[in-house]
Amino acid sequence: MNVFEFQPCFENDKYIIRKPIIEDANGLLKVYSDKLSLPFFNSDNCNGDNFYYNTIDKMESALSFWIDAYNNGWFVRYTIVDKIIQEAIGSIEICLRKSSDSFDGVTIFRLDLRSDYEKIDNIYEISNLIIDNINNMMGTKKIITKCPLYAIDRIEAFKKLGFKKSNNLLVGKNMSYGDYWEK
Repeated sequence: MNVFEFQPCFENDKYIIRKPIIEDANGLLKVYSDKLSLPFFNSDNCNGDNFYYNTIDKMESALSFWIDAYNNGWFVRYTIVDKIIQEAIGSIEICLRKSSDSFDGVTIFRLDLRSDYEKIDNIYEISNLIIDNINNMMGTKKIITKCPLYAIDRIEAFKKLGFKKSNNLLVGKNMSYGDYWEK
């Protein structure tokens, strides 16, 4: 399945994970302007973008770029919607890594959530909706995600999803990054 041609959506009774639309901007602004969420965003090797967007214009600009990236086959950024409140509460990025390090040919899984959703059960339930489909969607055999030492709930959720701590570093443009977990 080519994720850029077939644009899947994943859902259960609480959440839906789908292609982003510009109308997600107000909900996502609450995520990306949330200073308590910022330490959990994985901006490794993202050209200096720390994903802190504190105005609707900045959020809409980022969202437009993510939509263009999806449409052009660069990477996939999905919106996570809480079905009960009918609002975007985060996003998931998946992208194929091409590099000369030990993470060449793997899928990077980035999960950004509003801080009040950064809890084991939420992280597990949201991630579990999509994790088992990623290798097929991206044509890879391994998924990596970043879980810093302080991200205790995130670590526990990803352990429950079958991820194990990696000893390898992700080598970027001018630095290397740790705290990666793999499945």
